[in-house]
Amino acid sequence: MDKVAVLVPCYNEAKTIRKVVEDFRRELPEAVIYVYDNNSKDGTDKIAKEAGAIVRYETRQGKGNVIRTMFREIDAECYIMVDGDDTYPAEVAKEFVKAVLEENVDMVIGDRLSSTYFTENKRPFHNIGNVTVRALINRIYKSDIRDVMTGLRAFSYKFVKTFPVMSKGFELETEMTIHCLDKNMKVKNIIIDYRDRPADSPSKLNTIPDGIKVLKTIFGFYKNYKPMAFFTLLAFILTIIGLAFFVPVFIDFLNRGVVKIPTLVISVLFFLCAVQSFFSGMTLDNIIKNSKQTFEMRLIDCERERKARKE
Repeated sequence: MDKVAVLVPCYNEAKTIRKVVEDFRRELPEAVIYVYDNNSKDGTDKIAKEAGAIVRYETRQGKGNVIRTMFREIDAECYIMVDGDDTYPAEVAKEFVKAVLEENVDMVIGDRLSSTYFTENKRPFHNIGNVTVRALINRIYKSDIRDVMTGLRAFSYKFVKTFPVMSKGFELETEMTIHCLDKNMKVKNIIIDYRDRPADSPSKLNTIPDGIKVLKTIFGFYKNYKPMAFFTLLAFILTIIGLAFFVPVFIDFLNRGVVKIPTLVISVLFFLCAVQSFFSGMTLDNIIKNSKQTFEMRLIDCERERKARKE
């Protein structure tokens, strides 16, 4: 088992990967640096090897697929995950490692939004998207996450080996954050300086399509992780719609003694759907509670496994 593993998912980062590897080797000489090449066509893998990284490959396209493979294959006491585009400072790496190994933090978040992100990043829709996603998650989960989409994080062994990677693309960071909050794991925000990508190193993020995926991920996990709240809200909406159909029918009946049967049937259907939604939420909520109990037992087994591998 490695003490510290630096994980660098890469797709066509030939312009910057050498500097990223060399910077982290300088700051964390005890760390093993893994570069996972995701079908790069520009020689990223060759440059990473020359810089001293261990290079592995993931042929299924998408950052989520790369991280899934990384987390399965690598055992370490502390993991640092960083993008290969040289937008994140390696100088904070020791502080990240300290938080995981000495403070027992499960996920350290490199907070760009509290420092230089809004001045360095030249894509205004990215700025709006980051703030919106952060606000949504903090509102839904009553948390204080400062940067949801950051590409610099550190993880404990416990987090990595119990995190089910479901996403395939850039919505992965959102999934990580929500999982950590839902499972009551320890999170720490550390402010970092962010620098924009070099002009000749274009971003792989497609603002609108990937933004839509992130929003779908948030609401999907809200439904899956907080079914009682989600289906109660849905039941409330269905009830309001049912009332909107029922009230005119009731007023007509009081005034003229006439009942509009089709409208009444529609309103009753909405009321029945609302009742079904509410009880579905109750059932799923009990399933989630049992799942969390099982997860807590898995954490105990994971800690035993970590200690055994360390020895």
